[in-house]
This record gives sequence, C-alpha cells and structure tokens, in this order.
Amino acid sequence: MMPLVEADNLVRIYEVRRGLFGRPSPIRAVDGISLAVMPGETLGIVGESGSGKSTLGRMLLGIDPAQTGAVNFEGRPLPQYGTAEWRALRAKMQLIYQDPLAALDRRLTIATQIGEPLEIHRIIPKEHRPARVAELMAAVGLRPDQAGRFPHELSGGQRQRAVIARALASRPKLLVCDEPVSALDVSIQAQVVNMLRDLQEQKGIAMVFISHDLKVVRNIADRVAVMYLGRIVEEASSDVIFHSPQHPYTRALVSSVPVPGKLLEGRVILQGEPPNPADRPSGCAFHPRCALARDICRTSVPPLRRIGSGRTAACHVVAGEGASVETLRRRA
Repeated sequence: MMPLVEADNLVRIYEVRRGLFGRPSPIRAVDGISLAVMPGETLGIVGESGSGKSTLGRMLLGIDPAQTGAVNFEGRPLPQYGTAEWRALRAKMQLIYQDPLAALDRRLTIATQIGEPLEIHRIIPKEHRPARVAELMAAVGLRPDQAGRFPHELSGGQRQRAVIARALASRPKLLVCDEPVSALDVSIQAQVVNMLRDLQEQKGIAMVFISHDLKVVRNIADRVAVMYLGRIVEEASSDVIFHSPQHPYTRALVSSVPVPGKLLEGRVILQGEPPNPADRPSGCAFHPRCALARDICRTSVPPLRRIGSGRTAACHVVAGEGASVETLRRRA
C-alpha cells in the first residue's frame, strides 16, 4: 500500500537575531526528518516543547515550506505554498489547532464557521450546506441549538468540537492535530480523543497527532515518533514504544507516564534543560543529559537506523540490546 503522506529529509531553518544589532543565529527547527503515514493510520509525534513537533506538522501540510527535502501526498509532490493547486489540495489536508478560541472568529457564529470550508472549496451547492453543517455538528456531539452561538458562548470542549467539525467539512484524508486537547480538562480530553478515534474509524482518516502528553498519544496512536531538538530519535508502533523503549530519551519520557494505582517507581529523571537550539551540542544532541553517553556520543551524530522489527532509533548506545530503565535510573 502506498503511503498517504511521505516526507523525505525535511529541513527547516529559522534565523533568530539576539538584540537589535546582534548577528542572526540559525535554528534548525526540523533537521533531516523522514517519515510516512499510511491511509487510516495515526502517527503520534511526541517530545518536549521546542523539539520541532508543530513545525513538522505544518511542513507536512505545506504551510511551512521545506528548505531541503520534499513532501509527497498521494504519491505526488506538494504544490508550492499559496498556489491555486496547493489551496485545492488543502481540502484533503486539514489542521486542528491547539487553541480553539484563537482558531475561531469571535464575530461569526459556529454554524457559519463550520460551513466555511464548504464555501471556500465549493464542495456542495449552497442550498445543501445547512444540512451538511447540521450533520457535522451532530457527528462531533454539538447540539442544533448551538449553531447560532458565538465561540465565547461555548465551553472549551465545545469550541474544540466546532474546530474539528470545521476540519471534517471538506472530507479530508489527513488530519494534523497540533496539541488538540492540551488546553482542555482531563475529562474533556478523554471525550475529544474518543471522538477523534471514532471519527477516524468511521471515515478512514489518517492522522498526525502531535502532543507532549504521552497518556493521550498511547490511547490514540498506531505508531509513535519521538522528537528531540528537531530530529526523530526513535520510531516504532505504540505498543512497542510504551512497553520496551530503547533510546534513553524515550525511556525517560515513558517512565514519567503515571499508571493508575501504581507508584512512579524507577522513574528516569533527566538532568538539566534541553540545549539551546541555536547552540546545538556536538555529536548527539541528547548527550549532555544522557546517563549512558560515551565519547562517540560527544563527537558523532547517530544516524536513525533500524534496531529491530519495525523499530528505528538514533543512538550509539542502543545499537545492541540497550540498558534497562533500572540501569538508567542507577546511573543518572
């Protein structure tokens, strides 16, 4: 089966100036990432804030064009950003934003905003749009009486449902969900995640689910890619990642996920803060915080390579069997 979306060696560099007269410093927000998403699959992308997750998601949609590398959608390169071809393709590729209130226009009713993609892409005749909007609202659990309300008159969970309904209006094949539940209460998070999962099963939509909350990713993702400072350091199926993480950074993340009824025993606590992206460490970017770092980690960038069936990792240490979480804890 051909991937729905495929990225090859994506690079995105921003320049940040320190002070009014300072020299611009390059920041490699995305640094040579390759991945593929199959039709109907959910790929979770996790990592600390500043790891490049959101930038990668926008690059998969062509919103942030790649400076190096390419993105293919349904086997064809993405059209140039802003062209008529790119705008037409956006009907098949939609983004769900982190902050629903910022994503909605406070001057327009919910029904008007859910129906915007139908008008922009001219998907159905004008007289049929109200029925389609009502269908979308019902699909995401919004009541008919909420159609005429404005965003500030809805709760956070209801606003996020409206954003999801708008994203589904054009019947997309790919949804990029950028922290879609991080601003919601825990109980509402579960409702929205379950709704997304049900909609995906019903409509066969592929999803890229970006989050720093591993509990949520574990419940919704088929595969997980772990990012650190612009690069993927480990990728595998969700079950494999959460049951036997190999990269030291992945192990630290997974060990911090609380399990109901159990103490956080053997947790790997990382030392220090993530490095400054404008001043990346030599070799492996994770080595200043890694308890297993060796000399080669300080001088050589580890390539992302296969270390088992369906699993890849970028680490000099886990080329073999790797160390246990308990070993990491003792050495930290």
